[in-house]
Amino acid sequence: MLREMADRQLMRLLLVVADGVSRYTLSMTLQREGYVVDEAANGEAALERYRRRDFDLVLADIDLPGMDGFALLRGLKQHSSDAVVILMSAEADVRSAVQALRAGAGDFLPMPCSSDELRASVERGMASARSKMRRRRLLIAIKQDVAQLTTELASAARDESQPAINLRDLRQLPPMHRNVISLGPFELAPGRYEIAAGGASSSLTPTEFDLLLYLAAHRERVVPCSELVREVRGYHVEEPEAREVIRPHISNLRRKLKSLDNADMIANVRGSGYRLIDAAQAD
Repeated sequence: MLREMADRQLMRLLLVVADGVSRYTLSMTLQREGYVVDEAANGEAALERYRRRDFDLVLADIDLPGMDGFALLRGLKQHSSDAVVILMSAEADVRSAVQALRAGAGDFLPMPCSSDELRASVERGMASARSKMRRRRLLIAIKQDVAQLTTELASAARDESQPAINLRDLRQLPPMHRNVISLGPFELAPGRYEIAAGGASSSLTPTEFDLLLYLAAHRERVVPCSELVREVRGYHVEEPEAREVIRPHISNLRRKLKSLDNADMIANVRGSGYRLIDAAQAD
């Protein structure tokens, strides 16, 4: 319980509600759970505050003066495609819920709602925010590793005493100047969860995308399933259960990779976990 409270105190939440009484009540409920809550009374102020300091989650009423919740959602997504937004409405119906989810909201809450419903929705949103945060850290780590490797390869190429450099390796490195990551014959688009090769493309789920990137970042070793669940899914389970959780995701990922390049790049090391195989070895 204390660990959960500490984790919540590291997450910043922006609450956007026009009605002062409702805003105060919701804020107090969330603060009692340990969340750090900032408040805004309209969409314009919320968007300006978000641009100045990114929040982990935005909880916004649809019925706002001026810029309504849907317009705020679009503005937040334009600023950051990873923005996690929960929309609420006192005039909730199925159409509003569907519209909110299609627009990119992480959840939709009819108002008024119980404290338990509010807490559960916010916790799901924060879990999504943590997952996206891990993904961003992973992308940064991969780019840093690539930059270091590129420097080392360039330095070695200038040294005639060093063996010849495989330029194919350089071409396969993630480009630093655009938001695309190259992995062997594949190009991955973060944010869109798309993978392409040979003129064809396929959509990955966020879990499949994160699994592939994590295996790529640790391709020198076999990664246990429990580690994959912890780092990609965000919770702890023992290895036997982790195998059951990860297996269907790996199976779907393998199928999509094969459909694009006809190569099995993910090796199953029985009893140990999974390892990413170099594209040349997978041919």
